Amino acid sequence: MNDTEFHQLVDEQMQNIEEAIDDSGADIDYEVTGNVMTLEFEDRSQVIINRQEPMHEIWLASKSGGFHFKLIEGKWTCSKTQLELMAMVKEECEKHAGESIDWV
Repeated sequence: MNDTEFHQLVDEQMQNIEEAIDDSGADIDYEVTGNVMTLEFEDRSQVIINRQEPMHEIWLASKSGGFHFKLIEGKWTCSKTQLELMAMVKEECEKHAGESIDWV
C-alpha cells in the first residue's frame, strides 16, 4: 500500500468512528486535528487515535495502554490483542464512559 492509499483507508476509519459515536448518542466529544482524533469523556479522560504514516499503522492510546493496528486481510487488527479497530474503540469508550455504548 502506498501513502495515498493508507491515508484514504485511515480517513474512512476515522469517519466510521465519528459516525458510530454520533449514531450511538453516547456523551463523547471528539475532535480531529491533523492526524490525531481525540475522544473526550464526561470525566475529561481521553482516547487518542492517530495515524502513523511511516509504519502505515493506526495507533490508539487510552488508560488501558497503547495499541497498534495494521491492515491485515482488509481489517485494521491490533498487534497485541488481535481485536479489530472498531471493536477496540468501542471497548475503550465503554471503559472511559463507564457504561455500555450501543453501536455497530
